[in-house]
Amino acid sequence: MIKEYRKKTTIKAEQFDGSAKMARKYGGKINPEYYIFAGEPRFVLPTKKGGTKFDTGDWIVTGIGGEHWAIADSVFRHTYEEVE
Repeated sequence: MIKEYRKKTTIKAEQFDGSAKMARKYGGKINPEYYIFAGEPRFVLPTKKGGTKFDTGDWIVTGIGGEHWAIADSVFRHTYEEVE
């Protein structure tokens, strides 16, 4: 029987402002494939599963184990809601 489940842990998240300073805060580096007119994300965030490309407006999430990953704004807003 299929049942419905929801996430029960909380996360910390900060929307990326596009600055190199904020990228460095999370260990992000300039994407070597980045080209101004190519539409490639400017930064790469190291994760347990390899590098994740991210750019301005994406969310940098910190999990309960201190790990970081990036989530596109549209996916983040659909998946998470702010805790009061």
